[in-house]
Amino acid sequence: MGTSIRVALAQINTTVGDLRGNGERILDFYRRAIQRGANLVLFPELSVPGYPPRDLLHKRRFIDDQLAALNRLASQIGDATAVVGFVDRNLSKPGKDFWNAAAVLRKGEIVARVHKSLVPNYDVFDEARYFAEAPSSVPLVFEGARVGMTICEDIWNDKDYWRERLYPRDPVSELVAQGIDALFNISASPYHLGKERSRHDMLRTLAQKHRKPVFYCNLVGGNDELIFDGNSMAFDPRGQLIAQGKDFQEDLVVVDLDPTKLISPRFPSEEDSLHDALVLGLRDYCSKCGFRSAVLGLSGGIDSAVTVCLAVEALGKENVIGVSMPSQFSSKGSLDDARALANNLGIRYEVVPIQETFVTLKGAFKEIFKGRTEDTTEENMQARIRGVILMAISNKFGNLLLTTGNKSELAVGYCTLYGDMCGGLAVISDVPKTMIYRLANYINRRGCKSENREPRTENPRSGFPIPSSSITKAPSAELRPNQTDQDSLPPYNVLDSILGLYVEEMKSGKEIVKETGYDEKLVREVIRKVDLNEYKRKQAAPGLRVTSKAFGIGRRVPIAQRYVEHV
Repeated sequence: MGTSIRVALAQINTTVGDLRGNGERILDFYRRAIQRGANLVLFPELSVPGYPPRDLLHKRRFIDDQLAALNRLASQIGDATAVVGFVDRNLSKPGKDFWNAAAVLRKGEIVARVHKSLVPNYDVFDEARYFAEAPSSVPLVFEGARVGMTICEDIWNDKDYWRERLYPRDPVSELVAQGIDALFNISASPYHLGKERSRHDMLRTLAQKHRKPVFYCNLVGGNDELIFDGNSMAFDPRGQLIAQGKDFQEDLVVVDLDPTKLISPRFPSEEDSLHDALVLGLRDYCSKCGFRSAVLGLSGGIDSAVTVCLAVEALGKENVIGVSMPSQFSSKGSLDDARALANNLGIRYEVVPIQETFVTLKGAFKEIFKGRTEDTTEENMQARIRGVILMAISNKFGNLLLTTGNKSELAVGYCTLYGDMCGGLAVISDVPKTMIYRLANYINRRGCKSENREPRTENPRSGFPIPSSSITKAPSAELRPNQTDQDSLPPYNVLDSILGLYVEEMKSGKEIVKETGYDEKLVREVIRKVDLNEYKRKQAAPGLRVTSKAFGIGRRVPIAQRYVEHV
């Protein structure tokens, strides 16, 4: 290809359904790209309606309004070409009503439409619910060059890269067979741990195999449970990286087709990547749902400590309220740790004791529970009292209530419905407990900062900003005397190992025993707890997806079912 083509990868943060706002963002980045000499600007998949629009597509006016927004956008595009994602109507029947499409805009018009060939229907993707599959892939001509325009999943089916393929067709091979000079892809590829490296390797392999430059523009931002990391990339025909967008930030990457400078791929640490993903997901969930502030309970433990640090990063210290709700079982160390954490972060800190309320509530059941010993019922009462307090503060001040339960607890039901599960967003519900410890240490190494505050180095409790004792002490719900999590759960390193194999890798109990050497009874008990607590997870707040298999839209296990796996 000639050097006359300068491509801009505009990885923007869209909001689902914000047709006007998304259009304005597209135009802003388009104009900035022109100023930098670009004559072809790529935008992410479904950038006009936002991704994923899901059942908004079934609203009668939505498609009309979205197409009108596309036409308004096209009318403002000049000589430089823009490629934007949109939803097109499928006028050929039988078939689904819509196409997942790309519009090629130039000189005030839509000069071409490209429809997505491979429509994913697995894990968090349910595009087959709405979109038809394009029957063929045809190159486009741009500035005398033949280019292959693809949409997200279209490039994820190479027979030489994937051991198991989901589709019989390979749109990339179809385009290459027709003669193309470059491959373009507009995408909304959600993040999970390790996705950056696997995506890089896959794109590099495509460029090497077909000896074509590859230009990949990915979405960035949080939309409900999904987080998109950006990391747009460009590769030369040898598979060498020539450009890479920022991760978890909007970015405009301008690259020539015949570059002279190569770059090294950027792969952040798991802690760095996970931290930034959670901050972005929390910030966007709040802003896109109309919240400016958040409230959460501070127990002095590690889970609430990590959650509040993420909230301060995302929203600013002035927009976060931490609430301590001590009972007769709360240790002095935990209360001191909660207060020290709040002081270190500079957030508003409130104390609302629950002991008197707990005694009164138990008294109301004196006759009904007569002759029965105290058990988890009374423990759950404490959690539910705390839930009422936090919900009241949320209602009164308009804060978003954040839950602080981690993935390990949610997996085995170590949480209380209408208690500590109360909330609007489960920030760390896809983060295993062992990773929570890694995140806490990472936060203390890098410091915690918000828009209006730079990190400090001093810390009265010897850890910044999380007190060291919150990290080193035995985890406990503190709902009865001398309680620890390991009274009813195996050590978290063992538990997370089993959960990772069972939930994320979908391995059987027998396979887990064989692979780990763990006791059969232990593995059976963990699996049983996971299976029995599906009803709790279905009632949990939406959580931010950061692993390959989260408890959320990508996991659809029935509640009423009787299959029991025998180890």
